[in-house]
Amino acid sequence: MDRVFQIVAVMLAGIAAYFLWAGNTDGAFVSAVLGCVSFFLSVRSQVKERNKAREAETAVTGDDGGS
Repeated sequence: MDRVFQIVAVMLAGIAAYFLWAGNTDGAFVSAVLGCVSFFLSVRSQVKERNKAREAETAVTGDDGGS
């Protein structure tokens, strides 16, 4: 899922660059904001998967992470 968000973010960055080149600053702003949102959603999805894997590893080993 994170790869999809990354691809969408790159596409929206390209669209924002095109709008900026064409002089449509409103379209460039909206595209850039949506691209940033997509990028941060990809980061969130990666972190969520890492946390799930870490919790599964902790459950298997029985280590609670405390001292």
